[in-house]
Amino acid sequence: MTNTESKAGADRREYLLNELKEGVIEYDTERVEEASNEAVELGLDAYEMIMQGLAAGMDVVGDYFDSGEYFVPEVLLCAEALYAGLAILRPHINEDEAQRVKGQVVIGVVQGDVHDIGKNMVKMMFEVAGFTVHDLGYDVPLADFVEEQLNTDSEIVCLSSMMTTTMMNMPKVIKMIHDKNPNVK
Repeated sequence: MTNTESKAGADRREYLLNELKEGVIEYDTERVEEASNEAVELGLDAYEMIMQGLAAGMDVVGDYFDSGEYFVPEVLLCAEALYAGLAILRPHINEDEAQRVKGQVVIGVVQGDVHDIGKNMVKMMFEVAGFTVHDLGYDVPLADFVEEQLNTDSEIVCLSSMMTTTMMNMPKVIKMIHDKNPNVK
């Protein structure tokens, strides 16, 4: 390989990383899919494409959300683009990277509540960051959080609720989990 070919390959890699990032930011699913497919065809590092492309884009989206430039609908569209890229790239992560799981998370919406948009956004962030996520869904009986934490030995349990009446159940679940395993976050 000549220096010119090497430079061209590096330029294409940078271009695709930028396409992934900007595609997520601009919630352009087609753009993300095209860049993901090309990255796979070129044999580029899928983990790098996910972390420095897709996840980098979601970092910007998070900043836009924090500043009020993006709202929940835009964030969900960005997440859709991100998931499209993940579906293409994830099967191509090499075994060494796949083994570098950062931890396990149990997540769900507490019993009596069906609002899961926030839960799904947090789930996506954990997945992109390299965690294994055990999603219990919504309207989850309190004991199910404890049971899933014990079954998976997850280090983190995330509880979601949008309704004041169901928020009252959160301290109950936390106590139930800590009674069985005080080290869980």
